[in-house]
Amino acid sequence: MALVAGAVAQPGLDQTFHTGRPPVVPPSTAERVRIVASRTRPPAFVEALVEHLGAELVPMGSAGAKVISVVRDVSDAYVHAGGQYEWDSAAPVGVAAAAGLHVSRLDGAPLEYNRPEPYLPDLLICRPELRDAVLEITRAQPT
Repeated sequence: MALVAGAVAQPGLDQTFHTGRPPVVPPSTAERVRIVASRTRPPAFVEALVEHLGAELVPMGSAGAKVISVVRDVSDAYVHAGGQYEWDSAAPVGVAAAAGLHVSRLDGAPLEYNRPEPYLPDLLICRPELRDAVLEITRAQPT
């Protein structure tokens, strides 16, 4: 099932990002690609991805904050391989997709929601121009 609506509040910014008025992703301001991943459980392949892209790793908190960091030009890609439940990612993914970002599984397959088993093993959110370069590394990972 496709996501049709979502909202992510960021109280520290006094802002709510939502699909009713999708955010406009600004052009990248970074000299190097910025990858966000789990601070405590980064995917095993993240160092290879950082090296492949000449990127820097930006550790960050919650899944919602990581996804919205791509929307806000704080990062350029979010990779997650540790699994999440649908309710952890649905709203942020809906906002990211509405904003025009690439959203998929690490192998490029669509993210599927409202399934009998609500567990998603992995996800990728990135700027569209990075999609192919990121998927080149993430597709090679076991899912």
